[in-house]
Order: sequence, then C-alpha cells, then structure tokens
Amino acid sequence: MARQLTEELKHESVWNPNIGSGRFRNPVLFKDYSDPDIVRKGKDFFMAASSFSSFPGIPILHSTDLVNWTLISHVFDKLPFKDYELPAHGKGAWAPSIRYYRGEFWVYFATPDEGIFMSKTKDPFRGWEPLVHVKETKGWIDPCPFWDDDGRAYLIHAYANSRIGIKSKLNLCRMKKDGTALEDDGEIVFDGTLNHPTIEGPKLYKKDGYYYIFAPAGGVKNGWQTVLRSRQIYGPYEDKIVLHQGNTVINGPHQGGWVELDSGESWFIHFQDRGAFGRIVHLQPVSWEDGWPLMGKDINKDGIGEPVLEWQKPKTNSEDLKEPFDQASDDFSSENLALQWQWEANPKQEWYSLDARPGRLRLYSRRSVHRFKLSRIPNLLMQKFSGPSFTATIKLSLCALSETIRAGLAVMGKEYASLCFSKGENGLYKLGVYTGRIEDDLEDIKTEEHPVSKETVYLRVTVSEEAECRFSYSIDQHHFTQVGDPFQAVPGLWTGAKVGMYCVNAGTDGPDGSYCDIDWFIAEPERRGHK
Repeated sequence: MARQLTEELKHESVWNPNIGSGRFRNPVLFKDYSDPDIVRKGKDFFMAASSFSSFPGIPILHSTDLVNWTLISHVFDKLPFKDYELPAHGKGAWAPSIRYYRGEFWVYFATPDEGIFMSKTKDPFRGWEPLVHVKETKGWIDPCPFWDDDGRAYLIHAYANSRIGIKSKLNLCRMKKDGTALEDDGEIVFDGTLNHPTIEGPKLYKKDGYYYIFAPAGGVKNGWQTVLRSRQIYGPYEDKIVLHQGNTVINGPHQGGWVELDSGESWFIHFQDRGAFGRIVHLQPVSWEDGWPLMGKDINKDGIGEPVLEWQKPKTNSEDLKEPFDQASDDFSSENLALQWQWEANPKQEWYSLDARPGRLRLYSRRSVHRFKLSRIPNLLMQKFSGPSFTATIKLSLCALSETIRAGLAVMGKEYASLCFSKGENGLYKLGVYTGRIEDDLEDIKTEEHPVSKETVYLRVTVSEEAECRFSYSIDQHHFTQVGDPFQAVPGLWTGAKVGMYCVNAGTDGPDGSYCDIDWFIAEPERRGHK
C-alpha cells in the first residue's frame, strides 16, 4: 500500500492534473509510464505499463476517477534469464495488456528476445502469480488477450523489426482457454505497410457486434491512432485514423487503452513521447458515431480527433480530488522499499537494507565489473522523473573503508551524469561530477571535484523544463553550492531519463563492506538558483 510521508517532509506535488471545478489537465501522469493499458472493474480502474529493464517489472496503477493514479504493485520481481543479472538497456518487459476475465485480472507482456508471458491475480493490491511463459519466441511483441462471447480465447500481437525482420503487421493466434499457451502460430489479420506503417500495440475489443483493434501507427514521435473494425475476428478489417496531433502540441499520440463507464462515457488513455521526461500519460474523451470512435476533439472538422489539454473529469461518482498522492519522495520509514524505486537489473536483497538503521535506506557497496561506469552497474536504485521541472535532494552519509567507494545522486539516460561522494586523503571527503554514455565501454569521466569536510552531505539535482540538470551540494541543508556545468538529460533506450542513488566499489580489489545511508529523498517543484 502507498504510505504517507512524515509531516516534516510533506510538500507540494511536482505535477497536479486537477485544475478545479471538476476539470482536469493533461497529462494526467507526467511520468514515464510507457505503453499504458487499462481495465475497469466496477468503480475501480487499473493500468499496466512497460518497465523494460527496470525491476521490479510491469507497474500496476489504480484510480477511481481516471485522473489521479496510485502505483499499487508490480507484476514480477525478476525475469528468469541470465541477461538480466546486469543492466540490459532496451530489453526486458515491453507493452503489457491488462484484462479482467472470470474474476481475475490478467496481464500479458513480451520480452523481445524471450517471448510472451502472463500473470494473473484476484487482487492487484496483493500481488501476482508467478509468470507463465506463454510462447517462447523472438520478435513477438505487444500481446493482448481476448476471450470471445463463445468462450474461445485469442491473442493478438505485433512484431519487432529489430528482432525478426517483420513490422507493420498484426497477427492473431488461437489461445488455450486458460490463457497459458497458444494453440497455433496465428494469421496476419492486418498489414499496415502502405497506409499505417509501424502499426503496433494492438488492443482487441468487441462492441455492438464489431471486433475492434485499437493500434498506434506512424511511429512514437509523430504517429497517430488507428482503429480497425470487422464483423469477423479474422477480418477483413476496415481502417480509420481516429486521433492525431493536428494543430496541438501533443505529438504522437501513441499507444494506449480504451474503457467504458457505467455512465455511458468512453475514454482513451495513451502516451506522448516527451524526450527526457519519458512517455507521459494523457486521457482523452471518446465519442462514437456510425460505429467508429472519435478520440479527443475534432477541432478542425477533418473527421479526426485531436488531443485535448483540458476537459471535464469522467463521470465516475468519485470524489473530486484536489491533489494527487505523492509517490516520488521517500523517508524510508516503511518495512519495504517504496514502489516507485526500481533497480537496473534483477534485484538482490544484499544490495540494501531498511533494518540496519531504521528510518534510513542503507545501500551496500558492490564491486563494479567495469570499474566506475554507472550504466553497467546493476545496483543503481532509480525512479522516474517527477514532472516537467523539479528538484531532487537526498541526505547521504558515507561509511567508506577505502577511496574506491563512491556513492551519490545520478541522472541516467543514454548519456548520464552523477554527483559522486567519496573518501579523500587525511580524513577528508570529496565530491566529483562524473559523466558517461551507455553505448561505449569507457569509464565515466570526472569533470570537476570539490573537497568536503564532513561525512554527511545533502546532494541535489535541479531539472528545468528543458531537462537541463544542475547539481549542487550542501553541508547544512540550507546553503547549496553548484558543482560542475549544467548537464542536458536525454532519454534512455525506450525510456525517459531517471534519477536515483548508488553505492559502488570502483576498485579492482580492497574491502567490499562499505555503505552509505540515505535519510530521505525529496522530489519537489523546481528550486531556482543556488546560494
């Protein structure tokens, strides 16, 4: 369950989608929840999103109004493959779907190199069953299950051209009724090569006698939403573009899911690629005309919807919330690591403790296989960027047995930077700014260094609306000094940039029993200027 921060650490949320008078603004989630899908059970809505190579994987969020969302669980802790014992950037769990069928919630997802997986639960708040390997294959992605009125089960999916040399096609397979395996290799039901290139992320629905496939096409940054419909599940399918950027500032708009309310309203949730800030989540009203959905609002009257920036909240009979629950800041007062934190590889309990010094997070140093290169280190503890501009601050104390122990605050992406705290000579400490790149094998480069007299410091990164990052530090929590030049955050492989902490032994030998303690992590609206 989500928990409340202690009073002294409470603060304004970085992003608030509630604008009063029963209205909301987009995005409803200014965080990197890529490839969202959604399902409703009664008054509750549940969302699943991609996690790629971050662990635990496949985040599940809950809402009662479609606007304010709370992260409640993850589908799995680890993936059972050796490749994920170290960072596997760009791999991992892609594009899940979530459905409710016969009293259970079902999540399907693919890893592009290992195949299609499934897990289910009766209660998403309480955890998920062990993964079932539905199909061992390479290059099958974006799976979505469908149980028809006659009880027959199907699974539709797309292809990853990078793995299998096929793209722009959607394939439909028969599936066992219990959802654990496929019964055939499927049949191509739509080829979008000419008119809907790179069509992917299919979601299969049935409404008023039609089978509908909702699927984005045209690419993540500049694509559109396509809807296909047919009276027969294997087609042939008619196609129609129902949502595009038009004259708005919302590029994409990309992959998502559709839901109907008891009130008769329809809504579509999708992502927008915002570079370093990730694939943020928007909510669009949906109207139906002549058996076709129109998403957003047809502003220029061309018959295609455009994304809305503001709208009246869905009629869910939920309380009109004024402020979302903060799931970025953490005082580490819980028995378990908060859900917003993810590791860069299959996690190990030996990496951290919440019991060694209650009320603080202890990160243990681990020897780096690649000396000091953060992108190759599995025990980085990261979370998503919190909004369009924010400040992240940690209080860190270092217990280092040698000068090779380094702990600090990092911003990760294809290019990354960290503010690194380590032991110096004569009982002193030092702070350095290091930069690196995921795609090379070079050790991270130190660009600046400052001496520090104390073993406890406050480290801060301020992220602007342009994703420019400025590191600073303090020894008293009040006066911060900027360190190094501004750093431009960039996306990771299929993800936004991330911020978090680490403790690592950058030496080839020497003691490995060092650690750092983190008293708290606070993400709040951007603090401008440094004293």
